[in-house]
Amino acid sequence: MSAETERDALCFFVNGKKVTEEHADPETMLLPFLRQKMRLTGTKYGCGGGGCGACTVMVSRYQPATKTIIHYSANACLLPLCQLHGAAITTVEGVGSTKTRLHPVQERIAKAHGSQCGFCTPGMVMSMYALLRNKPQPTMEDLTQALAGNLCRCTGYRPIVDGYRTFCQEGNCCQANGDGKCCLNGNEETDEHEQEKPRLFGKEEFLPLDPTQELIFPPELILMAEKAKPQTLTFHGERMRWVSPASLEELVQLKTRHPEAPLVMGNTNIGPDIKFKGVLHPLIISPTRVVELFAVSQTPEGVWVGAGCSLSELHSLLEKLVPQFPEEKTELFRALEQQLGNLGSQQIRNVASLGGHIVSAYPNSDLNPVLAAGSCKVSVISSGGRREVLINQDFFVGFGKTILRPEEIVASVFIPFTRKGEFVRALRQAARKEVSFPTVTSGMRVLFSEGSRAVQDVSLYFGGVGPTTVRASKTCAAIISRPWDDETLSRAYDVLLDELTLPPSAPGGKVEFRRSLTLSLLFKFNLEVLHKLKEMNLITEELPEKMLPLPKEIQPSLQEFHPVPKDQSEQDPVGRPIMHRSAFSQATGEAVYCDDIPRTDGELFLVLVTSSRAHAKITELDVRDALQLPGVVDVIMAKDIPGKKVRSMFGYDEELLAEDEVSCVGQMLCAVVADTKAHAKRGAAAVKISYEDLPDPIFTIEEAVEKSSFFLPHRTFEKGNVTEAFKNIDKVYEGEIRMGGQEHFYMETHSMLVVPVGEEKEFNVYISTQWPTLIQDVIAETLNIPSNRITTHVKRVGGAFGGKVMKTSILASITSVAAWKTGRAVRCVLERGEDMLITGGRHPLLAKYKVGFMNDGRIMAADMQFYVNAGNTVDESVLVTEKILLHVDNAYKIPNLRGLASACRTNLPSNTAFRGFGVPQTLLVVESMVNDVAMALGRPADEVAPQSSSCLYKTIYIKLCLTSSLIVQIREVNMYRGPSVTHYKFEFSPENLLRCWEECKIKSDYSSRRQAIAQFNQQNRWKKRGISMVPIKYGIAFSEGFLNQAAALVHIYKDGSVLVSHGGAELGQGIHTKMQQVASRELHVPSSKIYISETSTSSVPNTCPSAASFGTDANGMAVKNACETLYQRLEPIRKKSPKGSWESWVRDAFFEKISLSATGFHRGPDLYMDWDKMEGQPYAYFTFGVCCSEVELDVLTGDYRTVRTDLVVDIGKSVNPCVDIGQIEGAFMQGLGLYTLEELKFSPSGFLYTRGPSQYKIPALCDVPLRFNVCLLPDADNPHAIYSSKGIGEPVLALGTSVFLAIKDAVAAARSESGLVGTFRLDSPATPERACLACTSPFTQKIPASEPGSFRPWALNI
Repeated sequence: MSAETERDALCFFVNGKKVTEEHADPETMLLPFLRQKMRLTGTKYGCGGGGCGACTVMVSRYQPATKTIIHYSANACLLPLCQLHGAAITTVEGVGSTKTRLHPVQERIAKAHGSQCGFCTPGMVMSMYALLRNKPQPTMEDLTQALAGNLCRCTGYRPIVDGYRTFCQEGNCCQANGDGKCCLNGNEETDEHEQEKPRLFGKEEFLPLDPTQELIFPPELILMAEKAKPQTLTFHGERMRWVSPASLEELVQLKTRHPEAPLVMGNTNIGPDIKFKGVLHPLIISPTRVVELFAVSQTPEGVWVGAGCSLSELHSLLEKLVPQFPEEKTELFRALEQQLGNLGSQQIRNVASLGGHIVSAYPNSDLNPVLAAGSCKVSVISSGGRREVLINQDFFVGFGKTILRPEEIVASVFIPFTRKGEFVRALRQAARKEVSFPTVTSGMRVLFSEGSRAVQDVSLYFGGVGPTTVRASKTCAAIISRPWDDETLSRAYDVLLDELTLPPSAPGGKVEFRRSLTLSLLFKFNLEVLHKLKEMNLITEELPEKMLPLPKEIQPSLQEFHPVPKDQSEQDPVGRPIMHRSAFSQATGEAVYCDDIPRTDGELFLVLVTSSRAHAKITELDVRDALQLPGVVDVIMAKDIPGKKVRSMFGYDEELLAEDEVSCVGQMLCAVVADTKAHAKRGAAAVKISYEDLPDPIFTIEEAVEKSSFFLPHRTFEKGNVTEAFKNIDKVYEGEIRMGGQEHFYMETHSMLVVPVGEEKEFNVYISTQWPTLIQDVIAETLNIPSNRITTHVKRVGGAFGGKVMKTSILASITSVAAWKTGRAVRCVLERGEDMLITGGRHPLLAKYKVGFMNDGRIMAADMQFYVNAGNTVDESVLVTEKILLHVDNAYKIPNLRGLASACRTNLPSNTAFRGFGVPQTLLVVESMVNDVAMALGRPADEVAPQSSSCLYKTIYIKLCLTSSLIVQIREVNMYRGPSVTHYKFEFSPENLLRCWEECKIKSDYSSRRQAIAQFNQQNRWKKRGISMVPIKYGIAFSEGFLNQAAALVHIYKDGSVLVSHGGAELGQGIHTKMQQVASRELHVPSSKIYISETSTSSVPNTCPSAASFGTDANGMAVKNACETLYQRLEPIRKKSPKGSWESWVRDAFFEKISLSATGFHRGPDLYMDWDKMEGQPYAYFTFGVCCSEVELDVLTGDYRTVRTDLVVDIGKSVNPCVDIGQIEGAFMQGLGLYTLEELKFSPSGFLYTRGPSQYKIPALCDVPLRFNVCLLPDADNPHAIYSSKGIGEPVLALGTSVFLAIKDAVAAARSESGLVGTFRLDSPATPERACLACTSPFTQKIPASEPGSFRPWALNI
């Protein structure tokens, strides 16, 4: 057999079982192999690029040299199957099971309520499990590092941290009980009332961690690793060959013969290129078994580190070396160590290699600038021998290119010791504090002449400001041989500004920000060096404050709720913190999501073909090449649809598949079905589409307004007489604010499986949706068959947030046509990039307002205009504009109020419902307006130009402090009080709103913290703090009354077990858990007897969507109704046998022919809104809440930390406090992301850049408020909902505004340093870029602004 066709058997272990794969395909990653071949579906697909952590597994390997076993976490989506020879893989199923024994790591996340939708939970479990295998008693730093690469969209992370904190040494005290109190604080004495406070969980219930009970490493793999002579391994796939040489000599020979073949170690670079860019490498060389590439040796000058060492191994090595040498020798080591902590996630660092990182030569590499600044070098080997190459400005020759020849291999990297008087620092700024590519990164080194501040040598390297890592050579020349002082550095800033230029249309955008960061980072380096020189007694002058990092230690938090009445039965679960009913299954990976359903025989996979143009005619759609490819079965086009080809809303039609014209990038054109996902993807890529561009596409709101491109109707209202009111007020202020959109980023992408039953046109549809009945209806319309032939099944949904309704129905329609046409089951699971491109998100907003107010702060009139970017189809945009206007008053009684809201029709993908449904946009505008009123009133009468006088600054600080207090006063003076009526004539009582406000002021200690912040800001020039307190009044239920109905079906079986079906979909919000509690109370049986299997249209027909925070209200009443009916039927039996058991009553009822099945129905409130009369009752009631947030802001970079958040929320009497608090925390964190972090970026041609977690940053663990307190308002009632509870899924998201306004407060303090006071504009999200530029520091002021219209921007300002 020739070398080209020779193949080896792959041998590895999964969960202790041997796997031998005779035909390992180099293109196969571990994730699909686990899920499809081994049926281990606990490991989830979340993004496919190693950015979300949902697919985390633990890899274990035996090290023959040290005879040790190493364990590390890794992303299964990036682990090539062929690389696992000799490895032992542990998945979540191998850790523990509900069938055998739960592992403590699974039990604690479940019992601490850290699992809601549960899709991210197996990944969290595996990251923590891998940490515990290496360190059974980790620190909190270890914990946060281990979980930094795991995203969660539901929980807000706090319960996950609290559950896992119990494994930490510092967590093993009373702090870990979730009440925030600690004996270490000296608060050992608590009164009786304090002791009675209920807790969400008690750590005393937890199983102990016993490391001796873990799976052993397979002895067979140890024997295999210790074999005398390892052999070269070769694997062949359909299109690719994989060779893993066993020696350095063989590696050199291979690379000489195949210089273009990439070397793959961690697959963190090549893998994403193959997956996302379609790059094909016929040969891959994997040198993971070449021992010379992992050698570490020490010399008097420094350390040689093998290029194959992972970044985690390098980090551990540096950690060990630093304490062994004098501090002066380890400056570079410590800078690298710090930078490694910021580089990627733990999962990525565990596999990414040092050599691979260097030669990838990414322009925003975190390590390369530090290695270059530190004069590091690489040793490279080829058939021509070895040579050493310095990593410097000549090493990086272009984007992704180095000076090395194609056949050369980096064998090792030399990291030198530093010398006396030499200082090295690594400084960076990134879109998110952790697990984020840097915006700008740097490595800076300076060497001083002995005993002097004269600069002997300096090296400044930057990443993120060009196509390569760049050296600021001219700036270095301006510093060398000069004293390190203000004069030298001032000159250096000017030289640096001229030297590192970026064109205004540079890739990546943020040009002004990036240029200012180069100056800010050099200034930070300057501050650090000055403090070092002072420590060495080389300077004596007074220095600015030392720039300490932003705080990051997560503190114990409070979750306050109130106990159930003392006379409540122990068996009655209502009002108790009952764990999510599926939490254990979710933590063990046993919970079944849509794509976990096993493949059926003959099943096909569907991949969509989407438009690459925003506004064009389709001139040709050629599918011939696609149909010729292996595995491709058919291509589904509009002509194949047997029924309705469009979906209609508000008089507008949306095509299921475009035929003649496209109106956005990402519009669906056709779909390829094939025997595998890989074949379907290749088929989709082979479809050829020709276009004829149409003129003048519309992307922005301004363009739409200018061209009158709207979806009608516009919505307007007026209360009082606004025009007249403006004539009789003291002051008028006009403002404008823009708010970006938001991607849902549910962890489970759109997933569905349509299965033809085989007779009478019947179909079973398994789908991840919020509205099963809609799916049933649209498939019936599309296939032109009755709805009774379609059964929709929803077991659970891995997050939705409004995004799995409208677009889901279109995707389901297309998939059903494929199943109809082929007669086979068809599965469609969108990849993360497809999902983000196709499905839309929250509506971007442009708002303009004019507000009139009196000198005492009373707002007398406001005129507000809201324009939302609807995208290319109407979807639910008109409904969103309605809800915007219905909440335009928020918590304030404004006597004269006018509003206009319009949905702009553009050539971007259609936006849709998103948690909050317009209210988060409204709240930002209203609260910003109130802030502007306060700042306008607090503005000094004698505004002056910037001066250096400390007296001026003192005056400004006092004024800022007064303005901040004034903001609170203005909110209070304008709040609704007493019996109140909204602008649409809806009567309500604001009493609980005011109670929340006062409670939050007390619990947050607002007044004293306000003073402490003013003092902090006076003492710190480059760090500022800000605080804000914001209320909300949120309307609950659907304003379209028919959507508030619900039904349920309850069966009691002869053994006494109960099956409940209802119309709500389990999205992670705990609706099944609450329905179980309702049934338990009404039937007077333990929750353990009640089971909820799924939501199905065959059990409960004509359901309404699980949305509008109304799921529990409606379905709870329906379940209650059904259970009451059943309990009443059993009454004669109970009277006959009062001492009988539940089981005996049920058995007797059966023999007496009493029906043990009942439907329940809840009509729901008759809500409506008459827009012509501008009046109505669109909501059943209001949920109230108040949030106080404090932030600390780095003025130089715009980075911030939420230091503390206090939430007080009126949710009536909670049905389940742990579920409701989880909803509150998760919604708040989603709001924090909306207002401060998440940015959708579109190209000038309308193409979405941000299509995955590497480009689009949702909040991670590093974004959680360091103290995160939640209090449910006590003694609150609500006669309008079940058990006096309130809907809570959506309202708190909008309270993320408090963080936005706290950042604005901190920015105002920074601006005052430049003499800037009064109102200023800050758009949302308040990203580091916007915050930094708004601070108007001396460095941002140096950057010349580009003339708008003189260049084509990299991204649109949507």
